[in-house]
Formats: sequence, C-alpha cells, structure tokens
Amino acid sequence: MNFENILFEKKNAIAYVTVNRPKVLNALNMATMEELRTVFHEIKKDAAIRVVIMTGAGEKAFIAGADIGELATRDPMTGKETTQRGQNVLNLIENLGKPVIACINGFALGGGCEMAMACTLRLASQNAKFGQPEVKLGIIPGYGGTQRLPRLIGKGLAMQQLLTGDMITAQEAHRIGLVNEVVPAAELIPRAEAIAAKIIANAPLAVQYAMEAVNKGMEMTLSEGLYLEAVLFAVCCATADKNEGTSAFLEKRAPVFKGK
Repeated sequence: MNFENILFEKKNAIAYVTVNRPKVLNALNMATMEELRTVFHEIKKDAAIRVVIMTGAGEKAFIAGADIGELATRDPMTGKETTQRGQNVLNLIENLGKPVIACINGFALGGGCEMAMACTLRLASQNAKFGQPEVKLGIIPGYGGTQRLPRLIGKGLAMQQLLTGDMITAQEAHRIGLVNEVVPAAELIPRAEAIAAKIIANAPLAVQYAMEAVNKGMEMTLSEGLYLEAVLFAVCCATADKNEGTSAFLEKRAPVFKGK
C-alpha cells in the first residue's frame, strides 16, 4: 500500500504506523485520517500482525493537532461530519483487537492527544508535551477528548486540562496516569518493541479478549462487567490456545500459541 501522509511497515509481527507530515508537525487533515482508516482496517484483517507501534515523523511531534486550515472552513454540518468520521477512526484503533502502542515523540496536542488516548498503551519521550487546547480556538475536543481523558485521569484533572487548554510535560502526564512510561527519545521505539515482544509471546485470543473485557467493561456497571469477563473467560476455555498454555505450564515448556 502506498500512502501520501503516513508510513507503513511490517516486521516481526509488528506493524509500524507513522504519521508523516513533519513540516506541519504531523497535523491531522482529513486525507491523513482516511489513510489511517485504511491502514488500520488492513491491520485488523492481517493475522500475522500482533501489535502496532504508532508514532510521528521527525523529532518535534507525535501529532500536533488537527489541520487548522481545514478546521477554519467548518460549518455546523461539515463540523459534525468531520468529528464523527474522526471518532470512527479512533474507535477502530481503540477496538482493533490488537494492542496499539503510541510512541509519543514530541507534541501530542488536540487531535494528537486524542489519538494517543485511543491507543492501548502510551509511551512518551522526555520532551513530549500533551494538551487539549481546543477552547483557545473557540471549540471543544471532537475526537473523543472529552470522553477518554476523564476515563483515563479522572474528572477533576480532565476538567482542568480541557478548560484551561494548558500543555503539560511528559513527566506530569505520567504522574496523572495519561502515559504509561517516560523514556529517553532514543529508547522510545526499542522500549515499545520490548513490550510488543512480551505481548506477542502470549496467546493472541487471550490478549484480544482481555482488551475487549476492559474496553467494554469500562462502559458497564461492575456486575455487568463481571458477567462479560465470565463469558469471555468461558470462550477462552474453548480454545486450543488454552489447552496449549495449560499443558505447556504443566510440562514446564514454552507454549506454542496458534490463535485458535
């Protein structure tokens, strides 16, 4: 697949997706969003891909936000359409069934912060900056920021970020739970690959169902979430991977999972 705004590579069961618009700090225009939709649909269908690593081109930005030139032309009708199309792409990433690790190598502002929040895990370089500055432009986040941010860091801290529009450092983002780890820039991709390797060693269906239990359970009551967990646990018990995993443990050998 050839893209104008993103780079795509597959290696060792890992897909690498890079937003490649460094001259505009990897800002998200609609053409880029459509390319991301296409590539993540392909990743979802490709059984050989187990984990995705997502980052931005250059050394300054993961994704610095939406394309302000496009944003300035939006009226109520096109604004709603743009928002919903973008939300659908981020929902696809969040519910891919395969972990997506965001390697945040600089600015993650507005739509960039929202994109990172849709990923499964977030690693940040020491120079990364985060923020939802939409109120400074007379709008609110439109790619899920008002919903995912409070779910990740709590209502009070999310309100502070959403209402002030302030940027925060990678270290502060880690303190409040927005990112999993902060590492030197040179170690960002290697650290993501190390985490990916640990995930790839596990049973593919178990990884998928664990993610589904968390993502869907977050929208449920505790009793509903526990029921979902029980159902997905039961599904796991019907897989060949469960038989292989338990047998390998009892036989003191490494398991060979097949995703079946």
